[in-house]
Amino acid sequence: MQWKLSGKQDVYLEIANRYKEYITLGLLRDGEKLPSVRTAAGELGVNPNTVAKAYALLEEWGYICALPKKGVFVSYTGESTLKFEASDEDRALIRVLKDKGISKETLLQIVEEVYGND
Repeated sequence: MQWKLSGKQDVYLEIANRYKEYITLGLLRDGEKLPSVRTAAGELGVNPNTVAKAYALLEEWGYICALPKKGVFVSYTGESTLKFEASDEDRALIRVLKDKGISKETLLQIVEEVYGND
């Protein structure tokens, strides 16, 4: 889990909103275990208290459930929105691939390989 934090909002809110997005898109599913506070903080390069605050907010919103001595789990059973909107960062990544000479057909073929029969 390596994210670039934008700094446009409080870090704990940015972390909570990113997890919320992943959960509602179905990238993180009900029952899936999230990294521990300490692990997530280390990966994100933030204070563990920041991640704990983000997790507390997600729990308040009803997206996760913390089980003592077991961990933090996704507890969202709502419908996946799967209405993905590409961000400027997503578009920039595709432009880089295009600039490297990767054709649209090749990119689509790679997408098919990655997604398989999902």
